[in-house]
Amino acid sequence: MTSSLADQNLAQLGGPFSVLTRQKRDHIELDRLLHRIDASTGAERQDYLTELCRLVFPHAFAEESVLWPAIRKMVPGGEPLTLEIEREHQEINELFTEFEKVPESDPRHQQLWERIKTLLREDVRDEEDRLLPMLQDAADHRTLIQLGWAWEAVRRIAPTRPHPVVARRPPGNVAAAAPLTVLDRARDHLDRGARRSSGRQRDVLTSVSSGLARVAGVVEHVPPFTRGEDPSTNTPRTPDKR
Repeated sequence: MTSSLADQNLAQLGGPFSVLTRQKRDHIELDRLLHRIDASTGAERQDYLTELCRLVFPHAFAEESVLWPAIRKMVPGGEPLTLEIEREHQEINELFTEFEKVPESDPRHQQLWERIKTLLREDVRDEEDRLLPMLQDAADHRTLIQLGWAWEAVRRIAPTRPHPVVARRPPGNVAAAAPLTVLDRARDHLDRGARRSSGRQRDVLTSVSSGLARVAGVVEHVPPFTRGEDPSTNTPRTPDKR
């Protein structure tokens, strides 16, 4: 099998538009953000956490919508490997949903964060060392470029928040993308504005963001959006209390 993506240069990965290059680029940015979050506090840390979410969740969504289905078709043994990574994604979604509810002063906040970091780094290693080299062996250069453009297109319009109830596989995750993306990205802007405001303005922005969070909690439980996932990657549909 081809060596880990971590050990390959740009040409070996297929050039700047290859899906392998795009994946590795995001993984490098992920590592940078994890270090920045650990080195910061308060509003600055929250800004970096928002950046992390805007990287991690669209990245995973595009994998589950575009890349993993292709691997299941092209790579012998791709089904169990993609399922394993989908389970990691599911646990990250569940942990991040809980993490957002816990204040920074609570000891559980750091415990959850350490587990999230561990899973994110395990996810990178599983992809770069195992799954993506298998795709590289099975796909020609043109296919890697086509997958790269498709992956990038989906990533740019994907939700930016954890949604553990939504399917990890098509058709549910694809159907959920449009409404959840609008809600998530609106919340991102509102939360960023609230951190830079004070008094009445901050309260209004926070209140509107909380209202959109409740709407998202209802939307993600709509039955069509929960269909398609393997049962082991699904959170049971219970009322959302965000």
